[in-house]
Amino acid sequence: MNTPPASPTRQRAWWRWVPIRRLDASHRSRIERHLLALSAHDRYLRFGYPASDERIRQHVASIDFQQGEVFGIFDHRLQLLAISHLACCDVAGAHHGMRRMAEFAVSVDLRARGRGHGARLFEHAVRHARNHGIDRLYIHALSENTAMLRIARQAGAELRSEGGETEAWLHLPPDTLMSQLEELFARQATELSYQSRRGQRQWRHLLALGRHLLQPGR
Repeated sequence: MNTPPASPTRQRAWWRWVPIRRLDASHRSRIERHLLALSAHDRYLRFGYPASDERIRQHVASIDFQQGEVFGIFDHRLQLLAISHLACCDVAGAHHGMRRMAEFAVSVDLRARGRGHGARLFEHAVRHARNHGIDRLYIHALSENTAMLRIARQAGAELRSEGGETEAWLHLPPDTLMSQLEELFARQATELSYQSRRGQRQWRHLLALGRHLLQPGR
């Protein structure tokens, strides 16, 4: 039996909390900019092949926000630092009919490496999947993607390697009242943080515009 992944709130102090926001179709352009900014090697690790700009644009255009979930971490300028994609589907179980599973993928901007954003997005995805009736999480990664595989292994996933590729399967426990409350609290706190940053950004733009208009000679 796999040990249920520990809650992020139990692993980290509150002051290290990072707001993770659900993205929707209105964020496509930001998602595209984030993925296009990845280096050739990072694209290779994220997609499993050397994705061209055109293939990335096609990928972003094909994201179905109804059948899956996309989450992001923003900086103070509301630029995406990291993105996770949780693609959900139903599969036939051997003894219990249809079961729900989800595939997880993540990418982190070069300037945001070493902050644990990938692990935080994974923990967030695990909790979200549990709370929405998903009992298995799947990761398909190149075997050289040691950072992603280390996160999966530490969560208790079963890894199967063949050639240069590795599959990781994590069986998720059912949701609990605590997991539901944790997600609700995190969602509300994240929205407050996002709107606060958005308001600050708009205020700075207004101040800059005012200074420009008040310059002598205008």
